[in-house]
Formats: sequence, C-alpha cells, structure tokens
Amino acid sequence: MLSRKCKITYVAHGATIYTEDARLCNQENYPPLEEKGQEEIRKICEYIKNRGVKNDKIYSSPATRCIQSAQMIAKVFKQDFEILPELNSRDWGDWNGLTFDNIVKKYSIEYGENVPSIIALTPDNGEAIVDFNNRVDKVVQGLVEKNIGNRVIVVTGQNVIQSVVATTLGIPPEKQSRILIKTGSATQISYFDGWASLIYSGYVPL
Repeated sequence: MLSRKCKITYVAHGATIYTEDARLCNQENYPPLEEKGQEEIRKICEYIKNRGVKNDKIYSSPATRCIQSAQMIAKVFKQDFEILPELNSRDWGDWNGLTFDNIVKKYSIEYGENVPSIIALTPDNGEAIVDFNNRVDKVVQGLVEKNIGNRVIVVTGQNVIQSVVATTLGIPPEKQSRILIKTGSATQISYFDGWASLIYSGYVPL
C-alpha cells in the first residue's frame, strides 16, 4: 500500500501590474498585488475554506506579492505562515522587467516551433533554468521531509509552480513554459517515497 509522505497545495500569488504583459520579474519588493490580484486570492481563500480540509502549515516565497497573498490565506486558517527566503523566483538577470516581445527584439532571438523556448535560454547575468529547477526541487524536498504526514500550502510565483510540475511529470526544460499556471490558481501534488503525483494543476475558482 502506498504511504503518502506529504500533500502540498501550491497557490500562485494574485495578479500585479506586470501580469497582463507577462513581464518577467525577480524583484522581491515590487510589484505588489493589484485589486484584481486581491480578488483572485479571495476566491482561492473561499475555495480552500469550502473544502473543509485542515492544512497544517502555510509557507510563502519572500516576494511582497506572495506575502500579501499568504496573509490573506493565513487569515482564513487563523494561523501564521513561514517565509522561505530560498524559494524566490528565477533570477532573470538582464531580462528582469522585460516582456517576451522585448527580449526577442532586444536580443534578436530566433523564436518558433523548432527552437528552444525563451524560458529555456539563460539570460545574461541570470539563472539557468536547470539550476533554477534544482534549487526549487531542493527546497520542496526539504519541505516534504519536514512535514511528514502533513497537508501544506505554499504561496509562490508562477514560474516556481511551473518548475514543480515539470519536475513531478518529467517535462524537459524546453517544454516547461507550456505548463499554464495563472495568477490566483491552485496546484496540488502528493509526495511519496522517491516520487510524486500531480493531483491537479492551475485550478482557478470561478
């Protein structure tokens, strides 16, 4: 019989002014949630509350937008949350603050079906996607070992959740950007000894 070690619900922070343009950002103190983002998290809070499932721990990435989202969720469960400094977004280096269109034009990057996705490339002065995935996985495995038998909520960025799903399903880095994770969405994964199972991904309450 399979014995689950830990179940983690990953919640993507709510929308910011960068969301609509899909602008890359690794800054921790900017941008904060905008009104739409707060509404998205309110809906996630209602969804979690209505499920009536007890969650033992709540964690958050260090970015302001994640902490603001975690504060709203923690209020529902009437408990504190812990910030994970090492679970920050990918370091975009010289691409920080740019949109994909900006990057294609500025760096004359070939973009199409038969070339690697922009996400799979390494920005100047930035973090390679393989290094990012390894960093995220190390944090997640540490959380699992720290929370044996627990249900956990982790509030973080969209690219962190993409990384977690890609690692769980064995999706290669060049295909990782095809995992759709919207702001204010929930993704749930069960962790077992040596493997994990995706329960649902990118769920957005109506």
